Amino acid sequence: MRKVVLITGASSGIGLALCKRLLVEDGELHLCLACRNMSKAEAVRTTLLASHPTAEVTTVQMDVSNLQSVFWASKELKQRFQRLDYVYLNAGIMPNPQLNIKALFSGLFSRKVIHMFSTAEGLLTQDNKITADGLQEVFETNVFGHFMLVRELEPLLCHSDNPTQLIWTSSRNARKSNFSLEDFQHSKGQEPYSSSKYATDLLNVALNRNFNQRGLYSSVVCPGTVMTNMTYGILSPFMWILLMPIIWLLRFFTHAFTLKPYNGAEALVWLFHQKPESLNPLTKYLSATTGFGSNYVMTEKSSLYLLLFQLDIDEDTAEKFYQNLLELEKHVRVTIQKTDNQS
Repeated sequence: MRKVVLITGASSGIGLALCKRLLVEDGELHLCLACRNMSKAEAVRTTLLASHPTAEVTTVQMDVSNLQSVFWASKELKQRFQRLDYVYLNAGIMPNPQLNIKALFSGLFSRKVIHMFSTAEGLLTQDNKITADGLQEVFETNVFGHFMLVRELEPLLCHSDNPTQLIWTSSRNARKSNFSLEDFQHSKGQEPYSSSKYATDLLNVALNRNFNQRGLYSSVVCPGTVMTNMTYGILSPFMWILLMPIIWLLRFFTHAFTLKPYNGAEALVWLFHQKPESLNPLTKYLSATTGFGSNYVMTEKSSLYLLLFQLDIDEDTAEKFYQNLLELEKHVRVTIQKTDNQS
């Protein structure tokens, strides 16, 4: 029986690289590409099938920043499939990122230069706006839209006989200091991306706590510093030309600079081969690339991982956040139902 893999944000960047790499690992997969832009999704589907004709590749239109879109896509998926084996929750945004130039250049000449480039701590702020659902855009896209997708797809995900894996694309930029339970949508701060990725880490822990006994397992991955359309938007092309030699040099001291989407997908592909019951729910799995271009996965067993990237998660906070999301779910469902009745 074919394994069924659902990937959000599959038409570009890490999502696209992941699709290509998974089909190399298993050419008999059924890949379902969940994308906003269907013309791009169909073009990717055609390309993938040309390279892997024995695979099955389908598409579904889904915009995780729009709950109606998530509901419609979920309904379609439940009509198509009896189960999903892997769900890669990869779609995300970092709208209009602004770089703190002063912090960048002061960091270049400090002992924190490697940490600064690895995590972008203190370097980036983003704009945010309210979606049609009345939620903060970054929070809804990166966290809540995916949470609602998981809630809608529970019948396809919870099978104790053969576990399903949820795999979230998180970030080294996930900072506890940028997240607050009192403002979990980050409506008052300037680093919604960092807050949303920390929220993803919290949700991952809570999902394992609440769903492992039902056969659903969750993991978080950091793809490293990858050059995608999202990343290139942070700086002007001239600034990237100036910084790239420094980044290539730093790659020999820290392996966080995966740079290419192919490399960034390393941990995502590695998790495809793992037994979910054997994974540590408090671990973030990191894609890493050496200075000479070799890829590997950094886990809690790596000394560098313990030094720099140990998951800073409190399980009680994770559970409280999960309960907050359930309350928000009740609220938005009532609101959407009222809107539907009025129309």
